[in-house]
Amino acid sequence: MELAEILDAAAAGRFPTPDGTTTVVPQPSPRDAGVLAFTAHSVIFTDEDPDWVRSALAAIDCDSLAATMNPRFLAALLDRTGRSHDTTDLLTVADPLPGGPALELREIEDPDHPRVRRARVRRDGVRVWAMPAGGGVLVLGRGVAGRWETAVEVDEAARHRGLGKELARAARHLVPDGAPVWSQQSTGNSRSIRAFQAAGYRPVGAEALMLARR
Repeated sequence: MELAEILDAAAAGRFPTPDGTTTVVPQPSPRDAGVLAFTAHSVIFTDEDPDWVRSALAAIDCDSLAATMNPRFLAALLDRTGRSHDTTDLLTVADPLPGGPALELREIEDPDHPRVRRARVRRDGVRVWAMPAGGGVLVLGRGVAGRWETAVEVDEAARHRGLGKELARAARHLVPDGAPVWSQQSTGNSRSIRAFQAAGYRPVGAEALMLARR
């Protein structure tokens, strides 16, 4: 099974068997490699030798269910692949919604906009919307295994008004093709986690994404 199939199934509520094992699948693209941790089942997407992966996991001195997200294993995988990694995220997903978003948004077409430049490191086909009066931006693009991913950014002066939730919900209206929309929130960013879950995003697992160095 390819990573895209695993993600499609998870978006529909069908998860890998919680049997304590680890599945190793090829990278969906040269850009993306990493680890997904579902309930009692992990998926590692890498082009490295699966025998090396399993040997490295076996060498980690911790609960076997936690080995794939253990910092020592992640560091070993980063050293092996020469990739970069920021943080381990909560991976969430939501179904699309009909019609247009409630927020007034305008699309930013400037490829030199800082939010566009940052998004293009991780995603293809990036589109960015901003509120005309300012306050926040919304990003959509194709990320890991071609899934649609969103990220939102709220200006400091506009915080604590529910704007993050409304931007996250707007992405569900803007995602093309009737596809689910995915998002990652840093596990320490409780404000972002609350906003996305209030907007209807469901937690499906944890993700440690490793990007090729530029």
